[in-house]
Amino acid sequence: MKKIFFTLGLMVFTLSVFAQEAMNKAMSSVTRSRDFLVVSLTYDGWANKPDSVGTGFNRGFNIAFMYDFPINKTNLSLAAGLGIGTSGVFLKNHVLNMDDGTTDVAKFSSDNSFKKYKVATTYLELPLELRYRSVPDNANKGFKLALGVKIGNLLNAHTKERSDLGGARNTEKIANKRFFNSWRYAATARIGLGNFALFGSYNLNPLFKDNGNIDIRPYSIGIAISGL
Repeated sequence: MKKIFFTLGLMVFTLSVFAQEAMNKAMSSVTRSRDFLVVSLTYDGWANKPDSVGTGFNRGFNIAFMYDFPINKTNLSLAAGLGIGTSGVFLKNHVLNMDDGTTDVAKFSSDNSFKKYKVATTYLELPLELRYRSVPDNANKGFKLALGVKIGNLLNAHTKERSDLGGARNTEKIANKRFFNSWRYAATARIGLGNFALFGSYNLNPLFKDNGNIDIRPYSIGIAISGL
């Protein structure tokens, strides 16, 4: 919880710095638009997951405040920022053994006693991008293309199970980060027009710590909104 409050505070501070810079930019009649805010809603999946483990309609959310640096008065720029990324993957007829205290290796087991079962993660992220914008002086218009990477530090990992217990709805949440890699490295891409774009990312390292059997690589496909 302390990490989450610290992260939110850091993001507010970062946004304040960006807002001040934007004000200074307007007052000094500089026309370059910095394209500060990037928000994406995604479908999330797991590549290389065990064939027996099915997943459902998985959802992700990412928000980042970024600042770009023009490259020699061209339509290209380099951008860096700070953000939060969340993901929820719903399993079918399987669970992740989060409460197994005898091992640090992630394992799945068959279980169909629940109505919904979700594996959720939250990362503090540092996104880096090489950007092309056909209209550099207005981030809300024109063709946009961005290729990059993002480095994430795991803030939270938990499972959430919903089932019926004695005829009543029951929810059980287990938080445990020991099965997961503390860092993730993902390749990213965005392409679109104006404020809207298609977004995709793919993990370059496994979700779970190496155990020789599971090499799950999360990926995301969705819609991104950017501008300001």
